[in-house]
Amino acid sequence: MKVKNKLRLGFGFLFVVVLFFGAMSMFYIRQISGDASVILKDNYETLSYCRDMRRILDENALPLNGASVKQFYVQLDKEARNITEKGEAGYVKGLQASFKALSAATAEKDLQEAEKQVRRCLLKIEEVNMQAIVRKNDTARKSVDKSTLILGFAASIAFLALFSFSVNFPGIITGPLSTLLSGIRAIGQKNYKQRIHFDKNDEFGEVAAAFNEMARQLDDWENSNLSTIMSEKLRIETIIEQMHDAIIGVNEKQEILFVNTAARAILNLGPDRIEGKQAGEIAKSNDLFRTIIDDNTRKAFKIVVEGKDSHFQLETREISVPNLNNDQAGPLNIARNSAGKVYILRNITEFKERDEAKTNFIATISHELKTPISSIKMSLKLMKDERIGHVNTEQQQLLEHINDDSERLLKITSELLELSQVETGNIQLNFVPADPGQVVDYAISSVSFQADQKHVKLEVIKDAKLPQINADVEKTAWVLVNFLSNALRYSSEKSSVVIRVAARQNEVEFSVRDTGKGIDEQYQKRLFDRYFQVPTDGQNPSGSGLGLAISKDFIEAQQGKIWVKSAIGEGSTFGFSLPAAG
Repeated sequence: MKVKNKLRLGFGFLFVVVLFFGAMSMFYIRQISGDASVILKDNYETLSYCRDMRRILDENALPLNGASVKQFYVQLDKEARNITEKGEAGYVKGLQASFKALSAATAEKDLQEAEKQVRRCLLKIEEVNMQAIVRKNDTARKSVDKSTLILGFAASIAFLALFSFSVNFPGIITGPLSTLLSGIRAIGQKNYKQRIHFDKNDEFGEVAAAFNEMARQLDDWENSNLSTIMSEKLRIETIIEQMHDAIIGVNEKQEILFVNTAARAILNLGPDRIEGKQAGEIAKSNDLFRTIIDDNTRKAFKIVVEGKDSHFQLETREISVPNLNNDQAGPLNIARNSAGKVYILRNITEFKERDEAKTNFIATISHELKTPISSIKMSLKLMKDERIGHVNTEQQQLLEHINDDSERLLKITSELLELSQVETGNIQLNFVPADPGQVVDYAISSVSFQADQKHVKLEVIKDAKLPQINADVEKTAWVLVNFLSNALRYSSEKSSVVIRVAARQNEVEFSVRDTGKGIDEQYQKRLFDRYFQVPTDGQNPSGSGLGLAISKDFIEAQQGKIWVKSAIGEGSTFGFSLPAAG
């Protein structure tokens, strides 16, 4: 039977029960009403007639006059037509005969005897009707009790039927739904062996058949793809195993998923199987493993492998998988959950050796170039001395160009030497308590000649009370000189460059602001990269692209910060901050 028909049958049953109980109640109510009506109508009218006839006798003297006799006969006639009880008809006839004799009597004695006979008949009629009232009242009470019993029984039957219906009928609907819900949850947990069975030929039976077919197809799909998945898993494991980089996989529960041969050799883990163990447990007895697991940043390691110094770069990558249970995730916004991390130790020994060779080469070449450049500068100085001879105007201009190029070459070689110190980690810092104003004065004195030649005003703004800084004065001044040189290079004539020194909590901030054309935002993030040069229009000579990179290394080596703020048409501000001396 279809669920729709079951619902119709159930509600039809409720309608029949209510209709049956209502009809039975109407029947017994009408029966009780009819019995009460008989009691109140027929017998009450008879007693009323008898009372009126007795009142006529009581209110008139004997013999009765014509009007009294007429009234009596009217009431007597009504009573004759209202005979309802057994024996009442004989008493009415006796009353008629007695009243006739009363009306015909003339003697006092006959009148008294006839009156007594009339009153006796009235009394008999009243007694018959009073007894009838009592009897009918008992009958009505019994009828009420019977009706109450029958209606109570019917109500109990109806209540039990409705209660049983309300308890059992919803189960017809909710029972299959609960079974279906359990099956869906089992499928959601990838239990594709789950089946549901309904011994019913209705919509739920059709749903169960469709569900079982879906589960069967999912089970077939799972089994058919299991071998493919295992094959792909083996392929991935083989690729990871054969990679020269050390690779370690850890899931979200900090359990080790895989460790390839390269990682075992580098970390000296041995042949024992560690997959499935807690990473913290392995880290307790392996310092290098603990360092890798605890460090989430890109960090270079120097590790002795097979008696040789090797360099490795640590990379950490998050493993994320789609969260298909997220109701809010749409096709364009799929939420993802973390499934662990992969730690990769890339072998950068070859690149490190090449970088060191490059640094040594640059340092050597720069050092070797400084001697001939210095000789060239000495020769230029001698040629400008008029004591050894005069030069014409064209020769003087050539000498100036040679001098400018020599200065530029000397600056580049100095920067390359500084860079080689930075790259090899051999920055020699001489920390001493210093007055920030002393650093500014040293830098201004170094660029004052250049500023005078370009007619640029150097304006210094500094706080009245500045704390001392614990810094390398020479290298800090070198950074400030580099800022000022760049500012003078890109400033127009008769403009100004502002040097500001201010105290900021536990730091001292140095900044240099020029009124040049500014730097495009797309280049600002790369300004402190080595060899990067901002494209120019050819009006201003470009540097080597090393000054700002070396400045950044010098400031950060002193636990400071360096930055730039610029906008096209508004000039540029280069600044750095150093911790105040304790």
